[in-house]
Amino acid sequence: MTMERIIAVRNKKTIYRDGDRCIKVFSEDYSKAEILNEALNQARVEETGLHIPRILEVTTVEGKWAIVSEYIKGKTLAQLMQENEEEFEKYLSMFVDLQLEVHSKSCPMLTKLKDKMNRKISQTELDATTRYDLHTRLESMPTHNKLCHGDFNPSNIIIAEDGTPYILDWSHATQGNASADAARTYLLFCLGGNTQGAQMYLDLFCKKSDTARQYVQKWMPIVAASQSVKGNANEREFLLSWVNVVDYQ
Repeated sequence: MTMERIIAVRNKKTIYRDGDRCIKVFSEDYSKAEILNEALNQARVEETGLHIPRILEVTTVEGKWAIVSEYIKGKTLAQLMQENEEEFEKYLSMFVDLQLEVHSKSCPMLTKLKDKMNRKISQTELDATTRYDLHTRLESMPTHNKLCHGDFNPSNIIIAEDGTPYILDWSHATQGNASADAARTYLLFCLGGNTQGAQMYLDLFCKKSDTARQYVQKWMPIVAASQSVKGNANEREFLLSWVNVVDYQ
């Protein structure tokens, strides 16, 4: 196994290329259970027929756990959006179509979205009254069993050299309500500083999926709270600013 070329460095993860293989190496203190769950998620999503990199093996590298999968040669959708700003709307339309294709699938063995969100809300530092309100709001939302990516953003889409789009990073995959997944994507655009892109995304998602904008917005405080337990201080501050938003224009 050759790990000379680093593709990306993320929090507690380093991703290498070894020929036609991609090796994601986790830090020594990373949860073994979470690593194995990520590999299992990806293996289960493979069975839906979506274009995703296939898992090849789970192994250790110098005492650190690693997931080995196919290397997909190409550019991320985020790169293409930056390099071709005049075609942003075309790429955004492709992005939403891909997300709707994900939501058209079911994956019954995945964790339920509501269960994960309830657990995450309980882990926040919010006061008991706010947590109770969020749990109550979450339980009142419709329960679905659609495949949800959980971190669907343009940097997790690779457009291969033959034009085929591949969806990466299934560590947060769950089964649940597609509008919660859309709310998460909206917040990711905002976290990236692209508020205009966030609005364009939400308009397009609602139009293509025939979903009321208000319905997706109802998920945003719940999703923001559940996501606030990770990330840096600035991200947490931004996400928590959404928690008490009840009325939308």
